Amino acid sequence: MECTIDWMPATGMGFVAETGSGHLLTMDGAPDGGGRDLAPRPMETVLAGTGGCAAYDVVLILQRGRHAVHGCRVKLSAERASTDPKVFTRIQMHFIVTGRALPPAAVARAIELSHERYCSASAMLAKTAEIVTSHDIIEG
Repeated sequence: MECTIDWMPATGMGFVAETGSGHLLTMDGAPDGGGRDLAPRPMETVLAGTGGCAAYDVVLILQRGRHAVHGCRVKLSAERASTDPKVFTRIQMHFIVTGRALPPAAVARAIELSHERYCSASAMLAKTAEIVTSHDIIEG
């Protein structure tokens, strides 16, 4: 996996990342750090990537189990250390899974498998952060 990050000096503290798959992602710093608030902060993209990784796993696990999953939303909230490096210290991941007759045990197991075995992003963050999961199932 590769990624190239370029600073865009005209933006203050804006950066553009080009991923190995050829996609672009912009990031910016907070105004108090020289940024202009034009894009997500780099640590926000780390948190979003972790949620995306986990949601991907949950959907795939449920689909492979032949469950009728129609939606998966993950709401994340994170706490960070107060001193540099300001690593994540606690991450709450709340999954809202929508589907038809989804067995609660299957949803719980999919989240557990993502957290304990498949999601490389949360596995890395678990080195510094307590990761707590919860979920709701919506019929639909």
